[in-house]
Amino acid sequence: MLSKLIAFNPELRNRINSNVIANYSKLKFSLFLLPLLLLISIAAFLFSQDALSVKGYVTIQKDLFYFINSKYAQFPQIIYNLTQIGDAMIFMSLLSIFILYAPKFWESLLSASIVSALLSSVLKKLFLIPRPAAFYDANTFVILGKKLVGHTSLPSGHSITIFTVLTVLLFAFMPKKRSSKIIWKLLIISIGLLLVFTRVGVGAHHPLDTINGAIIGYVSGLIGIFISQKYKIWEWVNHIKYYPIFILLLSVCSVIVINKINDENLFIYYITLLSLIISIIKISYVYIKDIKK
Repeated sequence: MLSKLIAFNPELRNRINSNVIANYSKLKFSLFLLPLLLLISIAAFLFSQDALSVKGYVTIQKDLFYFINSKYAQFPQIIYNLTQIGDAMIFMSLLSIFILYAPKFWESLLSASIVSALLSSVLKKLFLIPRPAAFYDANTFVILGKKLVGHTSLPSGHSITIFTVLTVLLFAFMPKKRSSKIIWKLLIISIGLLLVFTRVGVGAHHPLDTINGAIIGYVSGLIGIFISQKYKIWEWVNHIKYYPIFILLLSVCSVIVINKINDENLFIYYITLLSLIISIIKISYVYIKDIKK
């Protein structure tokens, strides 16, 4: 059992990473046109409804917010677990094994994460949209977890994170067959929308906060990929001699997740911890094996 857990196939790693590199090399800047059109369409719709003001933006979404919130709130445990994936540390920890098998994916993910964090911070300060609990009566809808009452609703940071990671993942492992590509895209988009709307389900965001966040996340993911293609700032991820850095970071993440388990005892945290432990064991095995050569 232990031997299977720590086993590492260099040929498999090279094949996976080569496919990721090949997929990223095919991407064109025209991919930015769709998110741009979507953002323009949303702005045009809000303008046509006289909803470009803070009050107008929130009010026009009231019915949809209550509808989504009530539907998602029928599955509180599932929704509250799923919404944690919008935490960058949780989502990236779940994908930590790709440090070994697809370092090019992680190069792009690191760049994309920095871009998404910057965009989220700047845009939240720019728009100053009140959270649902700061605008509506908090007793009229379901709130799961901490009650958020600040003016940082637009865009949804969790939604940005989710689609940033999913976008990097989408293009990294894009199938070659056209039919498989369609299925893969639909799967990623469906999972993404399911996850971002949990932010409405827990009462933390308005619907358009999550949609805009998803679009910005997609853009962040693309920018991260193009940065990794043009610049070699994260190329060290591919070198075994730097694995102790990842072992340390993943160990710190494990401690943080254990603390989260002590606080909330959510199932998603156990999955995250298991993912981290497996990654630490396998990365340590490869590193130790390499220095013994």
